[in-house]
Amino acid sequence: MGDEMNAVVTGGGGFLGQRIVARLRHRGDAVTVVSRNRYPAVEAMGATSVSVDLTEDSEALVSLMDGVDVVFHVAALAGIWGKRETFFSINTEGTRRVIEACQRAGVPRLVYTGSPSATWSGENEAGCTEAECPYPETFLAHYPASKAAAEQLVLAANCPEFATTSLRPHLIWGPDDPHLLPRLLARGRQGRLRIVGEGKNQVGITFVDNAAHAHILAADALAPGSANAGKGYFITDDVPVVLWDWINEVFSRSGVAPVTKKISAARAEWAGGVLEWIWRMGHLSGEPPMTRFVARQLSTDHHYDLSAARQDFGYAQLVADDEAFEKLIDWIKAEGLGGA
Repeated sequence: MGDEMNAVVTGGGGFLGQRIVARLRHRGDAVTVVSRNRYPAVEAMGATSVSVDLTEDSEALVSLMDGVDVVFHVAALAGIWGKRETFFSINTEGTRRVIEACQRAGVPRLVYTGSPSATWSGENEAGCTEAECPYPETFLAHYPASKAAAEQLVLAANCPEFATTSLRPHLIWGPDDPHLLPRLLARGRQGRLRIVGEGKNQVGITFVDNAAHAHILAADALAPGSANAGKGYFITDDVPVVLWDWINEVFSRSGVAPVTKKISAARAEWAGGVLEWIWRMGHLSGEPPMTRFVARQLSTDHHYDLSAARQDFGYAQLVADDEAFEKLIDWIKAEGLGGA
């Protein structure tokens, strides 16, 4: 698209959200970031940052969307543990409110940030297409259940007046990651990690700039009746990694001892089930050190066929694997997240 867009990005102060904002601003689009807090970092990019609670202030949301060309709904509560009602309030009902605000304001396009976990059965998924991964009947955690329900709302809302699509980036990583890699590195420094299973499972991962690039490509292609309207898409980097080899390469380059000890997938899942029961019965705070969901995530293949995203909106990996990895290592060292 040649014309500048007027875009709203919910969760635009977060890890992926800020990268989407940066790319939009780089090409001259007007951007309003909607989050619970205001973010000086996005304001420094020339975006407007507005504090709105998506689960409560519907009228403010409708007002912000007046005259908007596209909404990127990135905001979500991630995590492997917590109350069901909290995940569904933020991820599902919050998405419902965003959809309704778009419809009331006459926004023509909505790009939703989904998750492959919404269609993950807990088993191996190697090179699967979207058609081969339907929504499962049961989930191992509340987060994927809430994301599945939200994605279905988004795709069902697609119509001639309102084009919607969902992207499912898998395991987003890169500089400024506030969750995944810092936690892995911390556990690695403490010697608290174990390879779950044989350690040969292949996983599709997504460098954060590649995920942001996919969102903008999808938005630019989206229109009533377009190839991507009303559909969900897996997004990863081109080539899956052997998960534990990749983690150990990060550790080695960061001065952290590699993980060598193993635990069987069955034993890890059993331990996860026991710890979940203890946490529930004891009303303990924080997350259990292992859950059934995590045990399966760390021991199974889950990578995807990207043909649909390539064909329908031209997705291609923007930042090459080697360049992305070096950016990650530089950031880890600069932040002092590695070992001595």
